[in-house]
Amino acid sequence: MGRKIKIGVCVMEKKAFSAPMGQILNRLQAFGEFEVMIFGDKVILKDPVESWPVCDCLIAFYSSGYPLEKAEAYASLRKPFLINELEPQHLLHDRRKVYEQLELFEIPVPKYALVNREFPFQDVDYFVEEEDFVEVHGERFWKPFVEKPVEGDDHSIMIYYPSSAGGGMKELFRKVGNRSSEFRPEVRRVRREGSYIYEEFMPTGGTDVKVYTVGPEYAHAEARKSPVVDGVVMRNPDGKEVRYPVLLTPTEKQMARDVCMAFRQMVCGFDLLRCGGRSYVCDVNGWSFVKNSHKYYDDAACVLRKMFLDAKAPHLSSTIPPSLPWKVNEPLQVSEGLTRQGSGLLGTFGQSEELRCVIAVMRHGDRTPKQKVKLKVTEEKLLNLMLKYNGGRPRSETKLKSAVQLQDLLDATRLLVPRTRPDRGSDSEAEDIEHAEKLRQVKAVLEEGGHFSGIYRKVQLKPLKWVKLPKSSGEGEEERPVEALMVLKYGGVLTHAGRKQAEELGRYFRNNMYPGEGTGLLRLHSTYRHDLKIYSSDEGRVQMSAAAFAKGLLDLEGQLTPILVSLVSKDSSMLDGLENASTEIEEAKARLNEIITSGAQTTGGSESTEFPWMVDGAGLPPNALELLPKLVQLTKKITEQVRQLAVDEDDKLEETSSYDVVPSYDQAKALGKTNIDVDRIAAGLPCGSEGFLLMYARWRKLEKDLYNERKGRYDITQIPDVYDSCKYDLLHNAHLNLEGLDELFKVAQLLADGVIPNEYGINPKQKLKIGSKIARRLLGKILIDLRNTREEAINVGELKNNHDQHPPPSMKATEHQTKPHGRNEDMRRTSTTSDMSIDQEDDDKETEYRLDPKYANVKTPERHVRTRLYFTSESHIHSLMNVLRYCNLDESLQGEDSLVCHGALERLLKTRELDYMSYVVLRMFENTEVALEDPKRFRIELTFSRGADLSPLEKNDHEANWLHQEHTLPIMGPERLQEVGSYLTLEHMEKMVRPFAMPAEDFPPAATPQGFSGYFSKSAAVLERLVNLWPFHKHANGNGK
Repeated sequence: MGRKIKIGVCVMEKKAFSAPMGQILNRLQAFGEFEVMIFGDKVILKDPVESWPVCDCLIAFYSSGYPLEKAEAYASLRKPFLINELEPQHLLHDRRKVYEQLELFEIPVPKYALVNREFPFQDVDYFVEEEDFVEVHGERFWKPFVEKPVEGDDHSIMIYYPSSAGGGMKELFRKVGNRSSEFRPEVRRVRREGSYIYEEFMPTGGTDVKVYTVGPEYAHAEARKSPVVDGVVMRNPDGKEVRYPVLLTPTEKQMARDVCMAFRQMVCGFDLLRCGGRSYVCDVNGWSFVKNSHKYYDDAACVLRKMFLDAKAPHLSSTIPPSLPWKVNEPLQVSEGLTRQGSGLLGTFGQSEELRCVIAVMRHGDRTPKQKVKLKVTEEKLLNLMLKYNGGRPRSETKLKSAVQLQDLLDATRLLVPRTRPDRGSDSEAEDIEHAEKLRQVKAVLEEGGHFSGIYRKVQLKPLKWVKLPKSSGEGEEERPVEALMVLKYGGVLTHAGRKQAEELGRYFRNNMYPGEGTGLLRLHSTYRHDLKIYSSDEGRVQMSAAAFAKGLLDLEGQLTPILVSLVSKDSSMLDGLENASTEIEEAKARLNEIITSGAQTTGGSESTEFPWMVDGAGLPPNALELLPKLVQLTKKITEQVRQLAVDEDDKLEETSSYDVVPSYDQAKALGKTNIDVDRIAAGLPCGSEGFLLMYARWRKLEKDLYNERKGRYDITQIPDVYDSCKYDLLHNAHLNLEGLDELFKVAQLLADGVIPNEYGINPKQKLKIGSKIARRLLGKILIDLRNTREEAINVGELKNNHDQHPPPSMKATEHQTKPHGRNEDMRRTSTTSDMSIDQEDDDKETEYRLDPKYANVKTPERHVRTRLYFTSESHIHSLMNVLRYCNLDESLQGEDSLVCHGALERLLKTRELDYMSYVVLRMFENTEVALEDPKRFRIELTFSRGADLSPLEKNDHEANWLHQEHTLPIMGPERLQEVGSYLTLEHMEKMVRPFAMPAEDFPPAATPQGFSGYFSKSAAVLERLVNLWPFHKHANGNGK
């Protein structure tokens, strides 16, 4: 372009040179299209407006000491394009006018009343104050209530508490150091020196939501600890206030748009209260930027650029640079490259196809081995603990999960563990030694630093024997337990490598799963056109994998816990449990044991050559029976080496009398570990928080369970656990140099590659039966997702057709019209709390994100892209894959081809293990050139990844060395499940999967209407506006055929 567009920054220097403003202005200048001119305080305050610099676009907003009328005179003289209009900024100085404007636009506000005084302490006859309420115009506000000065710049807001709670008042104010409120127990009476707004206090669960708009189509939302709670500002280690991203509901996004339009402030901050399933705007701040979020700065710069160009160079406005200029020289993140590219993503077929839906089902990331300790206990302290937490019922079992409960157990166990080990050569009973060792193991587990949290540890105490004893009162008898079974489950914790893998895979999805080039960057984090939901099973490792993935996908910053709480929904009924198929799985394991231990290799007759996956036990090594003794021998060899390390560690502990030290348990480490503990590695200790005692207990249990020497019997169900431990130590504990570990890994892998897939069915028909039972609910939900996307797309397509035939009035004419206000104020106020919110009609009752099409090259921006992410465990990945590849074996579908092509079936047989972060992805595309009713309108693409790639462990090159140092493995890219050029319609996909999926009517509650819920209101006007939302697209060809 020729002349640069001049952007005038007419604000006080304190605001002009603030860090967020600097970040955004620098980005705007980096585009090369703008010249930024900062006016400065001297010009603004002293010079006449006629001598102010002339600009094309103006950023001007009020702050303390700012001459707003003078800026209005300049705007009237030069007529620049205004990002935030100046006249409405007068409204922001008066809370009464703010609430009036919000109500005029039917934006929900809290229930409130006004007390206007012409002079301080004026008595007003409509205001009454009693001990526990105030009454305004006959409307009563019971304590707790909020009192706000009407002046917008006065931030002294009071909350008055009822006498039943002790009374008193809390004053909220702008942050001073680490405080934002102060409680004053002696203050009971309200203020009378000015005019005030009284409103009901809304319990928000201790968090405030701040919303930041940049134009009517973009809103970033953050939650922070509410000053109402204790007034202490939560700060991170850098001293910045802790805030974390939240999902806005569709209703809240509409509110953000309405606030923008009501006050004609494109860049605008406002406060949102969430209470009782509804949302209310309680304050509008005008110009506000997010602090300390580089992603937001990128977003804001891109959106502002488009606004400026739309106003002054519309021919350039929809041209998005292939890469953001300020990112060109940025170094790649260290973890880049952990995800392989793969060859499975074919993308669109021609120009008329567009992505509509992405559904991914993923296994969790790298974890520690899952462990279990069982022991019978008779100690009084432990039996009393069981009674304490089961309500004193002698025959009821107890589950201990909370930190308090487990600390109680740890305290009791510490007192019971012998200070020294008995001499092995003494007359001590073998059982007593075994019992003491297990108690020592329980103690070690509970003291293990780093992962002690309710989502990672649980203890069950089940009574086994009882006696009747006289009651302490002397009247009658009572039962007392005298023996119980203690079961401690631990391990299975997401490792630092697991977090890294999940976050990196999220980043890969952001850059590769959605059509678009360059920095498309998908703006999923805050924009309106993408509908995202993330589901997880109940397991801690799965939840944290989902949170880490979300962090990479949405380009989020900070710790995983707030992300987990904000963005991930748990659904254990859909993503947990094998109960429905437990009988069939036991049958499969029994048949598998029979095949291996008999040395037989069954065949499937003539089919076995062409279809090798059709035989019973496909994938088992032919010499499986010969490998078992070798597996046992090598396991013993590793166990003995770890035992010696544990003895050495124990000797050191006894020398330092560490049993006298009772460290308090540190939960703060529970979810924060993202890097290797280099000091532990350098000291020759195991990776993570596992000590040698627990490492020995892990291997010793495997050795005992794998082979029963007395009976001469192998337990093949232990093979996956041996392989699991082997793989973990090879990756995380290679520095311990355990002799024979490499060889054991190769033997265990050969056996596990055959055993694990066959545990979910010994042949394809049994795999299909087990898979459909385990994944039935998940398959049903996937079909609902696809159907909802189709119906939404068809509805928008029909509206588009109607719109092309009968174009509505232009957006420009209606954009700034105020809403009808024929109803009186009371009616308006009532409507804000009684209308059914749009998001309650959403198909699965959760909040949504929308994708801004200009960041993802979506060609018809009135349509949405829906993403559903399901994080689960190995069993559900195998089950889903088995249904997809063997569904045609069902009697009702005989004669149909598999959804998975022959070549992919062969690859899957060779793949066998679906390792950490393995995934199955379904992408649905819409061909907008095909008639709405044509089955070929919607196409499904199926891809999968086998997850973590173990091959680097078997090499000795530079990459292998780097991965060993990082204790992590790369994730394989997606592979095709269909032939290149094949066309799987949604209709055919539904036909093949429906027999194995839970019917939609069994998902409570039924959604009405299913296809047009969530963001869409039933109002035709809203739908019409949606079609017309993007003025820059209005000339595109959109006949929908």
